[in-house]
Amino acid sequence: MPMDLHDNKQDEQVYKNKSFIASLEFALQGFRTAFKEERNLKAHVGLAIVAVIAGGIFKLALNEWLWLLLVIFLVIVMEIINTTAENIVDMVTNYHFNSIGKKVKDMAAAAVLLTACFAMLVGALIFVPKVWAILSKFL
Repeated sequence: MPMDLHDNKQDEQVYKNKSFIASLEFALQGFRTAFKEERNLKAHVGLAIVAVIAGGIFKLALNEWLWLLLVIFLVIVMEIINTTAENIVDMVTNYHFNSIGKKVKDMAAAAVLLTACFAMLVGALIFVPKVWAILSKFL
């Protein structure tokens, strides 16, 4: 009688990470790989650095920092999920066109786009009044 894969916990453990440190190393390697291979992720990280520097210059309040950091991390996470979806589609289709694969890639890209638009809205709500206050002194 065949044994279900989930019946034997010892065999299942072979495929799991052996420690928290090992899991952390794999996660960091995943981020490094995505950062190295994805132009858009580099752009998002670069803009995040600019936003954090601007937040320091404008001395953001705690709630502004929370919103800013939330959207920064949302955009970066969505970009990594998008990259994951693209890689899975490419692996399954062996880089050949597939209409369902195209839908998956397009929807994952749409998720990044919507998240980036939300981030721009939050950034505008935080920074435009501060920049306007400075500019209005000179006008």
